[in-house]
Amino acid sequence: MAPRTKADRVPLWKHVRQEWKLYSFLVIPVVYFIIFKYAPMLGNIIAFRKYRGGPNIMGTEWVGFTYFEMFMKDPTFWRAFFNDLTLSVSYLLVKFPVTLSFALLLNEIRRIKWKKFVQTVSYLPHFISMVIVAGMIKEVVSLTGPLNSLLASVGLEKISFISLPEWFPVIYVTSGVWQSLGWGTILYLAAMTSIDPSLYEAAKMDGANRFKLAKHVTIPGILPTIMVLLILDIGSILGSNFEKILLLYNPLTYETADVISTYVYRMGITGGNFSYATAVGLFEGIIGLILVTIANTVSKKTTKSSLW
Repeated sequence: MAPRTKADRVPLWKHVRQEWKLYSFLVIPVVYFIIFKYAPMLGNIIAFRKYRGGPNIMGTEWVGFTYFEMFMKDPTFWRAFFNDLTLSVSYLLVKFPVTLSFALLLNEIRRIKWKKFVQTVSYLPHFISMVIVAGMIKEVVSLTGPLNSLLASVGLEKISFISLPEWFPVIYVTSGVWQSLGWGTILYLAAMTSIDPSLYEAAKMDGANRFKLAKHVTIPGILPTIMVLLILDIGSILGSNFEKILLLYNPLTYETADVISTYVYRMGITGGNFSYATAVGLFEGIIGLILVTIANTVSKKTTKSSLW
């Protein structure tokens, strides 16, 4: 089939006119993104202007980078910054290989009913409200909870996990992996269905066992999906789960639990320092954009897979 020339290409407006029914499905998502994603970006202007509330949502006085200089000199911000980095990187280093391994194991299950049962059970935590999840976590790690009861039964001293800052990262990472494990395998399993079955047959004829099949056929076959998901995860490396941390942390665990999003919440919503909080939030967004760009560039050069 000969490649299409410029003369054969249909102008966009003509294509929209011909296929307007298909394009109409884009209306609601586009409106949603405009109203709730792009329009709020205009509010970032108050990071450079003084705003203390009132009808003038663009602020009253231009202050330049004053608020950026303020949080750069604030040790509480840097504590939140490094806590955010620590929690996110720890979560990524545990979640990414565990989710991939779980997807590979699920793919090896041959009994369809058993496979569907395992998938359903592993997906369920994703659909539980974060408020309920936080309540369950607090109940499990409380002094009268099952975890401390188990410690007491083997003669060990009970631990107040939720009040000790050194235990917060462990609670955050383990509960996060439990909640996202099943849901995170969906794209991997979908990508595995596109692998040519003849590749598995050829590998088996060469004497490959299941481990070698996964290593030399399955993983290379889903590598583009792996890299895209890794890039997205790296982009949100400074975006720890705000709702979960807000529900679990307390003043006793600020040392390791306070992150940028909770810091912004306290400074902006609770403290009324809206311009200062916006400056911190804008800084976080810029760092995320830089990380995504770097990860995308590295992935494009090394594996030929990228978001753009």
